[in-house]
Amino acid sequence: MKKIASSLTSLTLCLAMAMPAHAAECGGVRLPDTVTVNGTALTLNGLGIREATVFNVDVYVAGLYLEHRSTSGAAIIQSTETRRLVLRFVRDVSREEMVEALQQGFARNAGGALPALTARMNRLNAWMPELRDGSVLTFTYTAGAGVQVQTGSTVRGTIEGDDFARVFFSIWLGSTPPNAGLKRGLLGGRCG
Repeated sequence: MKKIASSLTSLTLCLAMAMPAHAAECGGVRLPDTVTVNGTALTLNGLGIREATVFNVDVYVAGLYLEHRSTSGAAIIQSTETRRLVLRFVRDVSREEMVEALQQGFARNAGGALPALTARMNRLNAWMPELRDGSVLTFTYTAGAGVQVQTGSTVRGTIEGDDFARVFFSIWLGSTPPNAGLKRGLLGGRCG
């Protein structure tokens, strides 16, 4: 009986390993349920859609990966755990439009810290490319290192400082996100 149970356990484990990783979907974009960053497993916390203009045009689908799931934007912003934000664009966005959106979001959330963070924000802006339907931007925070910026498969660099990371992630998770549905989705609510 023990041999049968052991064989069934082994078979179940082999089948589970052979199955593809699950993925979540939002707005026609699928992202994996988990990713690994420097040996740390991150779980998809949620997916949301960035809408723009009065016509609510879909711009990108964002996915937020965390070490431990959370429904609190404030807790995520203050955390020193590894986290990743993935933006997959569903329409073309010019470099200038993306830079302007990042600058506005950053300024809304930086408060009095803005002057000390401006040079680092300018570095991030310099790394922004022209974005096409299907383009991916990935921002990965690691304590002690900062926010690594990746455009497609190219790592552009890392912007140092926990102060920068807190303001940067506040763009999506703070009190004035680009749109409420985006924040709600990233915090594990309904995608939208």
